[in-house]
Amino acid sequence: MEANTRGTGRLPAAFLTPGSSSFMDFLAEHQPEMLPGKRQLPTQGVIEAPHGTTIVAVTFPGGVVLSGDRRATMGNVIAQRDIEKVFPADEYSAVGIAGTAGLAVEMVKLFQLELEHFEKVEGAQLSLEGKANRLSTMIRSNLGMAMQGLAVVPLFAGFDLDRERGRIFSYDVTGGRSEEHNFAATGSGSIFARGAMKKLFRDDLTEEQATILVVQALYDAADDDSATGGPDVARRIYPIITVITEDGFRRLSDDESSELSRAVLQRRLEEPDGPKAALL
Repeated sequence: MEANTRGTGRLPAAFLTPGSSSFMDFLAEHQPEMLPGKRQLPTQGVIEAPHGTTIVAVTFPGGVVLSGDRRATMGNVIAQRDIEKVFPADEYSAVGIAGTAGLAVEMVKLFQLELEHFEKVEGAQLSLEGKANRLSTMIRSNLGMAMQGLAVVPLFAGFDLDRERGRIFSYDVTGGRSEEHNFAATGSGSIFARGAMKKLFRDDLTEEQATILVVQALYDAADDDSATGGPDVARRIYPIITVITEDGFRRLSDDESSELSRAVLQRRLEEPDGPKAALL
């Protein structure tokens, strides 16, 4: 951008011209090659790249919990054991990534910039609904890559300050958005995680019970899905657990995550298949 201003200490004119509150629109106008959807697509075949799974989310009366396991796979190989898949989007929302890890992390960073840019330009935060819509647009722009096997399918969760409750949004590869009620999961282990959450969810969960529930769900997913990594006590690798309430985004410390995971593992010694749903 504006090569003649380099080394002068002056910002290019593009940064000083009033424009859209969308950072993606800004890039599209001044440096479109930096947008994910503008990349040159592979000419043939499917590219092998690390994939991340599994992401789960559950609401409770005070907010929402978003969590993810730590394993990334590439075919039948474990590509990474301690990948991070859950990131804050802003003060009151977070994104959990499933799919092609590299593209997903890049999309999250762009999404963070999008929300920050809007807030600086408009002097106010987007509504949670607006944030979910912006993420939908970004996923849609990656459709070409998704058709080549490089799909990104995140889970978005946050605390809605207007409605005063936690909300969860899921997506498909085309950017289609759905609001999920009570709980949701995405990734290769999602079918098993969802089954666990369906069994254990209650409307009156406390924050602590909600965090235990997501660990139980990830454990069940890892039990049946080889691409999902369970708590690894030997390597001290535990799920990333985040809580979003009216006080904002908070990531549980490694010690807190370790304590929760060890409690679940201890209980599994007595009940290998996990806690049972109560019968009426």
